[in-house]
Amino acid sequence: MDHRDMKWETLASEYLIERPWLTARRDRVRLPTGIVNNEYYVLEYPDWVNVIAITKDGEFVFVRQYRYAIGETLYEICAGVVENGEEPLEAAQRELSEETGYAGGEWETWLTVSANASAQTNLTHCFLARGVEKVSAQRLDATEDIEVCLFSEEEMLRLLRNNEIKQALMAAPLWKYVAEKSVRCF
Repeated sequence: MDHRDMKWETLASEYLIERPWLTARRDRVRLPTGIVNNEYYVLEYPDWVNVIAITKDGEFVFVRQYRYAIGETLYEICAGVVENGEEPLEAAQRELSEETGYAGGEWETWLTVSANASAQTNLTHCFLARGVEKVSAQRLDATEDIEVCLFSEEEMLRLLRNNEIKQALMAAPLWKYVAEKSVRCF
């Protein structure tokens, strides 16, 4: 296996937009080959989290919400942003509680993935929470309109097989769950 350093050198950097949830910059970079790319765009986002939450009764906790960018209402696992000073596990537990009212259970780090390693700086930290239970009402932000849905493992698999989980960062940990639990899905 080749272990040579392939790191690019940043020659210049200019911020094009700086907002709380999105920062875009244009970099001028030199590749190890000596080639210079004068316009390499990078999107800086805070890290994200998502949660495969399974109740004590074995139901998967999903949310359903409209996603403006693709114009569709989707089923998703609970997800959100890691706030400044917050650990990913804390963020995942907070988001699950706020979006669904579910909490507790046994938590484990499940997977860490990048939405787009070539253009985005953030990672998504995925967690598996087993044995969660309903402990409160939802506490949604003013811009959130989220329905909570409970699915059996069979229904969750149907959603995956039928391409009804469109968000890749949510499908990846769910497919890992299916693979690691040796669930027969085809």
